[in-house]
Amino acid sequence: MADEKRLSARRKHTLKGCMLMVGTNLLEAEATMKSEEREKFLAEKCPPLELPYSKDELMELVQKLHQQINMSEEERYCIEFKLNMVLNEVRDLNIKIVDMRGKFKRPRLKKVRMSADAMLKALLGSKHTVNMDLRANLKQVKKEVKEEDKQLRDVGDWRKNIEDKSDRKKMFDS
Repeated sequence: MADEKRLSARRKHTLKGCMLMVGTNLLEAEATMKSEEREKFLAEKCPPLELPYSKDELMELVQKLHQQINMSEEERYCIEFKLNMVLNEVRDLNIKIVDMRGKFKRPRLKKVRMSADAMLKALLGSKHTVNMDLRANLKQVKKEVKEEDKQLRDVGDWRKNIEDKSDRKKMFDS
């Protein structure tokens, strides 16, 4: 059954050729339609130019063309402004989307070997006069040694303790 559903190589080749021919015909038709639309648009917007012979008529024609140029420039400016606004809005929305996902790349930080004094000097400039020797500012505290701690430390010979305990054991045995 699987062999019956498969297409032969010749059949595949002919189908592919037919599809390519249809595709090229469609692309050519689309290209001709676009060129016709372009020509229609240009015919509407730019009628054929007839140059008058008198100076007054030429001046009127120049003023009319100047007004048309001004109008087209205003339209172009408005369209560019709207396009920039839309692009900025799209960019802001993309940034918000990335922020909401939380999948933004964190930049790799370089290791900088710098002492705390050098860092403060770089941040504060010449105002920095404090030395960062923290141990110098600490208070000296004397440790009091308790007598109980001394007794615990000075246990003495371990054999004496065993002998003392053996005397206690004798008391319980009797």
